[in-house]
Parts: sequence; C-alpha cells; structure tokens
Amino acid sequence: MKVVNLEKLLPADIPPGERVLWFGKPEPVSLWRRAYRADWIAAWFGVMTVWNFVSGAADEGVVVGFVSAIRTLGFGAATLGIFAFLAWLSARTTLYVLTERRIVIKTGIALPIFYNVPFKQIGSASLRCYGDGTGDVPVALINGQRIPYLALWPSARPWRYTAPEPSLRSIPNARQIAETLGRALADAAGIAPSPMARSQAPEANPAATPAVA
Repeated sequence: MKVVNLEKLLPADIPPGERVLWFGKPEPVSLWRRAYRADWIAAWFGVMTVWNFVSGAADEGVVVGFVSAIRTLGFGAATLGIFAFLAWLSARTTLYVLTERRIVIKTGIALPIFYNVPFKQIGSASLRCYGDGTGDVPVALINGQRIPYLALWPSARPWRYTAPEPSLRSIPNARQIAETLGRALADAAGIAPSPMARSQAPEANPAATPAVA
C-alpha cells in the first residue's frame, strides 16, 4: 500500500492520538464501471451502433450503414474514454479513512472537501460486493444528519437522493473493511459486533450495526 501522510490530509478536528484502523482509495476501473456507469454506456452505444448500421444499410446501402456504425462507435469510445479519465481523477483525489471513532471522506477533483462522520451519527452500515473483488460500504445516517448527495458523489450510495448515505465506493477487500467498520462501531457502542453475512453474491449484504449512543 502506498504511504500516505495522513497528518496533511485529515481535517484538523480529528483528535490527536485517535487510532487509524484503515485508509484507502477507490479502485479506478471499478469506480468507472459502477459510479460512472461505464457498462451501461457501453451497452447503449453498442445498441445504437447496431441500430444505425441496420437503418443506414436499409435506407442508403451497406456502405452508409457501415460509416454510420463506425461514427457511433467513435462517439462511444470517446465518451467512455472521458469517463475513464474522470474516474481515474476521482479515485486519485479521493481518500477514505476509518478510525476508532469516525469515518473521514476526502472527495473533490478540483476543490477537495472533507466530510467527518462520527460513529454517533451513523445508524447502520451495509456491504455490497462485486465480482472483481471490490465493493461498496455505505453508512446510513441517523435522523437529522444529512450530507447533500451531489456534494458526496461519487462517495454516495446510488439512488439515495432524499436520504444520502456516505459510501466507501469501489474499495478493494470491501468485506474485510466492512467487518472492521462493524467491529469499530460495536466497540464504540460497547456491544458485541453483529456477524457479517458469508454470502459471496454480488448483491447487497446488510451488516446493520447500532450507532454510538
């Protein structure tokens, strides 16, 4: 793991001596596929390529259909390339830090912003694993606590617009990090941690843990 000077990256309100349990960044390809929806974009351009070829060939001949299909493929490749670059920048400038009392999220390409999420503001945590070994670890905030979705993105659970959930997106070893978070939440609350689900399915695996009182 690359050495990171956390003293230069963490916000000033992290208490001195608070133990860091884990820190890391999103995996760029996974972030590109999940947060930037590269798979959906590729599928859409694939369908449009076939459609343009068939419609062009039927109306004006095979050559015209072929040219139209190549043009569509070019637009698709350019779009995916731009999104891949943005995903790389997002992964490069994002930092997730888990301590024994809080989660800190550093996000923002042009203007870095820190979000400090103490355990006492967390109602539950969950896990979603993907087939490539990465995963998301979103946390639901208790009532009265809210961070704007657009300000968090891409470090936000997808589709949760009215009640945004900060999320450790596309991180390697997501199950291990979720278990570390679950133990930290339980230790902070003074209770026994809930066991993590052992399923390897790529869908969400709830790991609800009570918040700190």
